[in-house]
Amino acid sequence: MPIYGLPILVILLVILFSAILPDTFPTALNVRLILSDKSIIALLALAAMIPMMAGRIDLTVGFGIVLWHILAISLQVWFHLPWPVAVLLVLIAGSLVGLFNGLLVEVAQVDSFIATLGMGTILYSLALWHTGGRQVIGFLPNGFLDINALSIFSIPMPAIYVLVLSILMWLVTERLPVGREIYAIGANEKAAALNGIPVRRRVIGVFVVSGFLTAFTGCVLASQLRIGQANVGLDYLLPALVGAFLGSTTIRPGRVNVWGTICGVLILAVGISGIQQLGGAFYVEPLFNGVTLVVSIALAGFAQRRRTKVRAMPQRAAIRPVS
Repeated sequence: MPIYGLPILVILLVILFSAILPDTFPTALNVRLILSDKSIIALLALAAMIPMMAGRIDLTVGFGIVLWHILAISLQVWFHLPWPVAVLLVLIAGSLVGLFNGLLVEVAQVDSFIATLGMGTILYSLALWHTGGRQVIGFLPNGFLDINALSIFSIPMPAIYVLVLSILMWLVTERLPVGREIYAIGANEKAAALNGIPVRRRVIGVFVVSGFLTAFTGCVLASQLRIGQANVGLDYLLPALVGAFLGSTTIRPGRVNVWGTICGVLILAVGISGIQQLGGAFYVEPLFNGVTLVVSIALAGFAQRRRTKVRAMPQRAAIRPVS
């Protein structure tokens, strides 16, 4: 249960809502809607997870998506750039913001929460300035719209992005040395440095990757919404953080991990979808997200303390004197 409790809970919720709402919940249309709508949150949760592996936090995943989805559209509508060029420029801009976040945290030694909160506020202000508070609307080419509109075997493309990204991140974090080095930094930064791990380079790198993934998610969101507006995006920050924190309580309890994060997002997706179909009021979704965040942080702290205690038990047993 401590390891697979969250996936089991997802299955139980699906069974519960399917029994209560047999005509609407267990349908192909509802599954497709969940996969399409919640894939944005899943992508952002994976982006937020990467700095958490190194013991940092990146709040620009929620603020940055506001500017990036606006920029992906305005570069095409207002500046008439081809959509591949617009997407490429957004990805470069997101990576540069991630690089600046990494420099603030590692070189300037600013706390990651403060640094990314300040940078995120700047990005949001730039989005308001760029749009003047108006919506960005215009003709978008089919190639850009296909980023979201296409499907493979009836699976929406955003869900395909989540699956491919999850597999790649799992391979990197669990099977390659760089992933183990990042986890080592998050566990004990000083010990990691003494073992020859390039802490500064790795931490800056995780912020760059997080910024790149946030920019990519902004492009997917722009293709999905087809309009740019500054009041869209911040609502994704809390669910993304909830998914990442919940992910640290399952599969690999005590540390953030890819499949745990996906399970955390699924809990939110299934729970909110079922509650809304039961007639939940408009405030139910933020209430559900807020309560889940508090619970997930408490569970994550408990899992971390339990993991540390289990690791310490063999050491105490090894030094126990023999009578």
